Amino acid sequence: MFEQTFKNIDNALRKDAGCSSELDYVEQTSWILFLKYLDDLEKDNKDKADLKGEVYTCIISPEYKWETWAVPKGADEKIDHNKALTGDDLRDFVNIKLFPYLRKFKVDYHEKADTIEYKIGEIFSELQNKIQSGYTLREVLNLVDELRFRSQAEKHEMSFLYEDKIKNMGNAGRNGGEYYTPRPLIKTIVKVVKPSIGNKVYDGAAGSAGFLVESFEYMRQSKDLNTRDLEILQKETFYGKEKKSLAYIIGIMNMILHGIEAPNIVHTNTLVKNISDIQEKDRYDVIVANPPFGGKERAEVQQNFPIKTSETAFLFLQHFIKILKAGGRAGIVIKNTFLSNTDNASVSLRKMLLESCNLHTVLDLPGGTFTGAGVKTVVLFFEKGAPTRNVWFYQLNLDRNLGKTNPLNENDLAEFVELQKTKADSENSWSVNIADVDKTTYDLSVKNPHKKDETVLRDPQEILDEIQALDEESAEILNVIRGLV
Repeated sequence: MFEQTFKNIDNALRKDAGCSSELDYVEQTSWILFLKYLDDLEKDNKDKADLKGEVYTCIISPEYKWETWAVPKGADEKIDHNKALTGDDLRDFVNIKLFPYLRKFKVDYHEKADTIEYKIGEIFSELQNKIQSGYTLREVLNLVDELRFRSQAEKHEMSFLYEDKIKNMGNAGRNGGEYYTPRPLIKTIVKVVKPSIGNKVYDGAAGSAGFLVESFEYMRQSKDLNTRDLEILQKETFYGKEKKSLAYIIGIMNMILHGIEAPNIVHTNTLVKNISDIQEKDRYDVIVANPPFGGKERAEVQQNFPIKTSETAFLFLQHFIKILKAGGRAGIVIKNTFLSNTDNASVSLRKMLLESCNLHTVLDLPGGTFTGAGVKTVVLFFEKGAPTRNVWFYQLNLDRNLGKTNPLNENDLAEFVELQKTKADSENSWSVNIADVDKTTYDLSVKNPHKKDETVLRDPQEILDEIQALDEESAEILNVIRGLV
């Protein structure tokens, strides 16, 4: 129903000088969709209040309501072209009046961060209107007005289309890929981790909030929910942090479209908090995440962690281990080089993980799982509290190469999900006793014992990454020595 409307919105934005990429299309569509959603939410809330004989206090002032500035209508419910702003008048109203008004919500509601009012202020403090032509903006507003958020069926279709836009953005290029983890992989991770109602679920590198959305869908379908269950899912279950403005906005919008009205996602750099300051009240029952890999963090950020490294993903892993509750469960995507790198940080981090958590499962993924990125990854499944005794490995071997036109699907992972329940041996799975692991390196390389003729060749990029890590470690040691001389 709404698919053609989404295509028409993209076509309109392509003609605008201010929007040059798929990332821009998603960002600009997001803030307009959000305001339309807010308008429908207010109408629903007013209807509910009327039925109860209560007075509803609107969030948005009359002059900034959707029906006043975006699509004013006459008695016939058709747009009133005499009242509808367009061209420079529309663009100036949005830039000079609307955005400053909405940004002020962040200040007015700074003590109520879990409310939709605060989210309004935070979202509009993090973006700007990039649509340069007021005529393009008018076209987009008219199209968005055709969309509805009133019924569950409408919200479901909208969420599906929005997910598709995020996927297209992920496929668009190197920068877009960081916002998108393949949904079949996320669903599989959630199935293994099994979040349940009452658990607090966390993603400290939330991106487009795919892990939180899929956890919500999994828990929503896990049983017949009563009113209290729904309230818990809405307000007390899903928590995230995201550093980048665009990803933060997309994540908020993605969760809203899936039914979480005021998502508990905070716009912050997770790694700036010293993990020694994490207390019991800060901890979570379930962590599911795909932290950014390949990033480099400054020396002052590294000081927040016991194991010093510039590799962003390794800092995130330390954060996740620390912030997970005793008995808590995690599923974390990380580069497969983590299992075998010989630099001090990698060895120390593997030792920390194995000694403080039960790393019960490692899923080894083929190259091409992440479209647009050739790096190979693994998923670490662990529980906090008891040391690791045995690790069950599963190597996903497919009879095709993965890519944009041939992506990963849930059926590819079905055998893994089934075998993981009992940790059974198969052609693609085996177990390793930690007592047999070299205690000087804690090397956990994926070596399938059932494929005797297989020659394990390291990926050239893996070797280059390790050389770079060793060079950086050497440079840090030299700097310390120079400081002592």
